[in-house]
Amino acid sequence: MVNAVAPLHTALAGLLDGLPARQAAQAVERLIANYRGGATPTEAPILRDRADVAAYAAYRMPATFEAVRSALEAFADAVPSWTPADHTDIGGGTGAAAWAVSATWDGDRPVTVLDWAEPALALGRELAAANPALHGTRWQSSRIGAALTLDDTDLVTVSYVLNELTAPDRAALVDAAARAARSVVIVEPGTPDGYARVIEARDRLIAAGFRIAAPCPHSAACPIVPGTDWCHFSARVSRSSLHRRIKGGSLAYEDEKFSYVAATRVPATPAPARVVRKPQIRKGQVLLDLCETNPALSRTTVTKRHGDLYRAARDTDWGDPWPPAEETGH
Repeated sequence: MVNAVAPLHTALAGLLDGLPARQAAQAVERLIANYRGGATPTEAPILRDRADVAAYAAYRMPATFEAVRSALEAFADAVPSWTPADHTDIGGGTGAAAWAVSATWDGDRPVTVLDWAEPALALGRELAAANPALHGTRWQSSRIGAALTLDDTDLVTVSYVLNELTAPDRAALVDAAARAARSVVIVEPGTPDGYARVIEARDRLIAAGFRIAAPCPHSAACPIVPGTDWCHFSARVSRSSLHRRIKGGSLAYEDEKFSYVAATRVPATPAPARVVRKPQIRKGQVLLDLCETNPALSRTTVTKRHGDLYRAARDTDWGDPWPPAEETGH
């Protein structure tokens, strides 16, 4: 796998040179509202001009990249012998998911980024100059909604897009992806509403004949009772000085919460169980909240007397498969 974090941060540096701080801050505030799902889906692109796009790239692109990369890595673990021959990113904006795919699978592949915001595509093309794997990318203007048509492709990604669409447009997008792709990965904010949109998409993909590769260890109904909880994960995001200046605060990192589903028509081996909450490490024991193949949610306690399994549990993180591959012999 390729380390694309440093080149991405380098490409983002200097984006806001010449943009008044107040204008950047206002754009960021509006984008935060849309990202959190607090805005009503509109008939116009969320990213309207160069200022919006620059603010978005500085504010959201590192976090989107890490969330999508985390989802893709979990998917790649379930399909270790498969590499996408080509990739289409729907609503890809400035290209964070394209960067994440290039960081997950080695080699070059045809990439198409579709978005209806021309300024986002223009900036995505500019940033991609720093990533050799993306030099041949097509940045294509396209209305994301019921009229969307897609060429056949190995992999479709849809990240932080569904919250911008009406319910009929969300359904049409997922159906279009299911018709065109062998594998589909959808990422949304790690909020109750984001999770609900992921579950809606998951159900449509299963109905279209896909099997779930990640995060779920099964393709049955989610065992979470609607309205009682939601499934989400966390990705650690390094914050550059530019990122800290735009978002405020002084920490060198932040944690991006996200929900996702990875579905495929290719042979896949999902995890036997998935850690769905941050493990609780106590004296001599580790408590793991798991989604299991049954399907069911359960809590397991791993103690020192479990030996190697206990040591593995202490190193296990939220979102990881359980037990680890080395413990299952795979």
